[in-house]
Amino acid sequence: MPETPEGLLARLAAAGIAAETRHHPPVFTVVESRSLRGSLPGGHTKNLFLKPAKSDGPFLLATLEEERQVSVNALGRLAGAGKVTMASAEELVATLGVPPGSVTPFGLVNATPGTVRFAMDRHLAQGFERIWVHPLTNAASTGLAPADLLRFLAGCGHEAALLDFG
Repeated sequence: MPETPEGLLARLAAAGIAAETRHHPPVFTVVESRSLRGSLPGGHTKNLFLKPAKSDGPFLLATLEEERQVSVNALGRLAGAGKVTMASAEELVATLGVPPGSVTPFGLVNATPGTVRFAMDRHLAQGFERIWVHPLTNAASTGLAPADLLRFLAGCGHEAALLDFG
């Protein structure tokens, strides 16, 4: 059974991670989420769930600064995954336990270690005191320190590769 948003937030609290969650109408795109900016100061993310184009290797979950422009194949190469394509909705639900529109690094709590390669924009990880990600639902945003997010995910068996975009 996939983790629930409430269970995830309880796990963050139990780990001593300071996080603030704000509930809002569901958002499905970066454009829709921009209406929240005034009330959510910090770095804002977009997330891509990809799979290798020609192999059975691990999926790739990439968390990028929302304004970052990069082709999925350039992203795949930079993350060491090679040529990639978008994963299906079924693969997303089966692997991260979230539906389309709710892709989040927190989905890794539902993924078996080794099945997903996690990559994060280095500027997002190091350039903000707080970043905002969905807590397993696109009807809320959770703000926390990037280092706390990375520490929490490492504790779940998912280390991040920090990506530098030229």
